[in-house]
Amino acid sequence: MAAALSALNAKIRSNPVLSYVCSTHFWGPVSNFGIPVAAVLDITRKDPEIISGKMTTALVVYSAVFMRYSMAVTPKNYLLFGCHFVNECAQLAQGYRYIHYWNYGGREKSLAEKAKEAPPLTAATVAPEPAKNK
Repeated sequence: MAAALSALNAKIRSNPVLSYVCSTHFWGPVSNFGIPVAAVLDITRKDPEIISGKMTTALVVYSAVFMRYSMAVTPKNYLLFGCHFVNECAQLAQGYRYIHYWNYGGREKSLAEKAKEAPPLTAATVAPEPAKNK
């Protein structure tokens, strides 16, 4: 059994493409791509009110560090760099949305728009009649 596994490993490692696909240089970034995909989807679908400034800052720093790391290792890991580059851009966009919403009038504008869209309050919607017991 061990000889068969060794032979299979040698066969995989002899092919450069298969060797790369079976390495952590491939699967680390691939599994990590969930973070930038979620960030990009959040930009298009989520309200800026739910953005965490602290978490966005942490992810900006995290991606910057790992972009640098991906170029420092041997061999250079361009897939990891691309993953963190996309995440860096998405987190910077989220940071812009956060700052605009909380510091530059975005929240007030959003609340004003929501107030215009809300149906007018009537006496029936404010204080509905109590149910009658039979």
